Order: sequence, then structure tokens, then C-alpha cells
Amino acid sequence: MDSTDKIVRCMRKSIQSAGLASKEDHELKEIIGLGLPEAFQQLFPGSSDGLVNDLRKSYSEHFIDADQTPCDFYPQVMETLTVLKERGHYIAVATGKSRRGLNRVLDNLSLEDFFHSSRCADETRSKPHPLMLEELLDEFSLQAGDAVMIGDTEFDMEMAQQASVPRVAVSYGAHHIDRLKAYSPILCADRIDQLLSID
Repeated sequence: MDSTDKIVRCMRKSIQSAGLASKEDHELKEIIGLGLPEAFQQLFPGSSDGLVNDLRKSYSEHFIDADQTPCDFYPQVMETLTVLKERGHYIAVATGKSRRGLNRVLDNLSLEDFFHSSRCADETRSKPHPLMLEELLDEFSLQAGDAVMIGDTEFDMEMAQQASVPRVAVSYGAHHIDRLKAYSPILCADRIDQLLSID
């Protein structure tokens, strides 16, 4: 989903609410993919736990309000998910969102049936630590080489690289594709349906 602008707007509002120095759009895009505590610590190094918690709560409130208008899907997303499911692939989510936030999105868009499992940043280690992927691999009794991580940030690519999971970089997300190429993806995709060509 194309949620980058929404994330940036909600981050800016939470920072303004806390009376902190504003950040440029490119700085806010840099933290997309991290768990909220890690994101705010990166934006404001040395922040107290209390400040980070206040920022997290404020961001969540702004995002829930903004999420009343769902983000648009990227082209061919639903069609590709349908084909992958029909082919019998396990499909999972590894996200910087909270469990509550992910469940809300999946429920609002009636997507629960497409995903076999998920890991969220508030229930395990945040990206780029590999634990999310390692837990999912263990859950499905898979080896790292039997899975593929699809992502649009360096955090996604680094997490997968640390877990020895092959990587697919998409060119239409938060971080520029040239940055993702440094992690040796097996595919750089301009459209999600290009996944269907992978053996």
C-alpha cells in the first residue's frame, strides 16, 4: 500500500504536538520500516523513554484518524496476492507496525485471509534485526533459502540479508531503489506482479 505520505504527515503532527524541532520529508522517510520507538530515537537521539512513549502515542492517534481514508494499493497487488495464494505459497507480513495497527489495516481492507502469519515490531525485535524473519521461518519449518523477503527500505533488505533470506527490492516505496541494490536482491521490481516470474 502507498502509505509513505500518510506516515510522513502523521510523524510531522506528532513531532509538532511535542514541541520538537521539525524534520524534513526526506528525514521522516528515512525511518519508515522501523518500530516507532526505534524511529523516534533515530530522529531524536538520546530522547527519554517518556518522550518516546508520548511521541508513539501521539503518532498512533494521528495515524488512526488518518487511516479512516484507506491508502491506495499499488498496481496489481490484489491480483498478485490471489495468484500466490492459489499457487499454495505461504504469505506473511514482517512490519514495523504495531500488532494493533496491522490488525486494524488487515481488518479494514478484508485482507486477513491472504496472510498465513505476521510479526510486528511491538512483539519481537524491530527491523533491521533478523528475528522477525527467523521466527516466521521457524513457524513454517522453512530454511532461509526457501523464502523471499519483499521490501522497499534498506531496513527490509538488511533484515533479510542478516537472516540469509533472498531479497526482492521494489522501486516504488520509501527508499530509492539504488540504495536497495547494495543488498544484492534477486529481483528489482517495478511492479509487484513481477514476483510471479520467480521460480
